[in-house]
Amino acid sequence: MSTAPSERPMKVLVYSDDANTRAQIRLAIGRRPAADLPPVEYVEVATQPAVVARLDEGDIDVAVVDGEAQPAGGLGVCRQAKDEVYDCPPMLAIIARRDDGWLATWSRADAVVSLPLDPMAVAKAAADLLRRRAGDRLPVL
Repeated sequence: MSTAPSERPMKVLVYSDDANTRAQIRLAIGRRPAADLPPVEYVEVATQPAVVARLDEGDIDVAVVDGEAQPAGGLGVCRQAKDEVYDCPPMLAIIARRDDGWLATWSRADAVVSLPLDPMAVAKAAADLLRRRAGDRLPVL
């Protein structure tokens, strides 16, 4: 009895200027964050222009942004994407301090996880956002 979906892999964009942070996020989410979801493919980017370019392509299902990225912080990148990208994918913000939650709200992030990363919390948040995306994706223009 196989309940695993046989759909195309879902794409998760991971934005951080720090390769170690991107690796931690990838490891926390894993290859399949939940049994009811298809496998995940990662698109790693280290700059704000690369985030914009990849989101404009329209094939990203969820984006994870590092609030501590430099020089463009993930929360500002999230806010820009929510304002400018057609059918913007759900965004998961990683914040360094719980007190930065108000900034995540300002950025319109769909979910927030604070450092240090709890792999279970990151995987659950990503899985919830991937399920949402699978259910309400808009058609390509």
